[in-house]
Amino acid sequence: MATSMVTDFGDGHCIVAFGQDHVHTTLTSSGDVVDEWLGLVYHIHRRRLDRLVVGLDVEWRPSLRGLPPGPVALLQLCVGRRCLVFQIFRADYVPDSLFHFLADARFTFVGVGVFGDAQKLSAHYGLQVANTVDLRHLAASALGKPALCRTGLQGLVWQVMGVWPEKPYHVRVSAWDAPWLTREQLQYACADAFASFEVGRRLYDGDY
Repeated sequence: MATSMVTDFGDGHCIVAFGQDHVHTTLTSSGDVVDEWLGLVYHIHRRRLDRLVVGLDVEWRPSLRGLPPGPVALLQLCVGRRCLVFQIFRADYVPDSLFHFLADARFTFVGVGVFGDAQKLSAHYGLQVANTVDLRHLAASALGKPALCRTGLQGLVWQVMGVWPEKPYHVRVSAWDAPWLTREQLQYACADAFASFEVGRRLYDGDY
């Protein structure tokens, strides 16, 4: 299943289609915009903050010629049909609201390898993610399939949502620290965060 850009508003806001789901996506390197996005999430979900599920993923420039990989370049967060793609490596500043959001133990941050992602955010930016749940272990337990502990996000999406998402290799290993992301990069980043959220939501809700 391919992702596609449905609407590009030209101001860092766009709508990305993931199958039948349309995800309102914000791409930014501005701390102010991150602050506004988080404020909107708090407002929309104010009645269920104690059980909020958040898809979390990060991207970085891959290691080349034996060199170590670069620092986290991109932080993706997804709640419902809203996704934030934060170019944290290029940011003017990292807002306090992001520190507080990630450190809020009421929220469950889900992803594949999410604990490792949280460690990178801590090491590179001092961001502490209070409550992480790896989707592989969650799915293995919920579905009674221990082998899922060794699968990737594509396999989990197939098991839980019944679709196979595309993850092009040339995009996965691209320059995530570039000043301007390509359309393919933005779609990939949004799809990973949304898929993490939706798989997590369905597993917690028993909707699979």
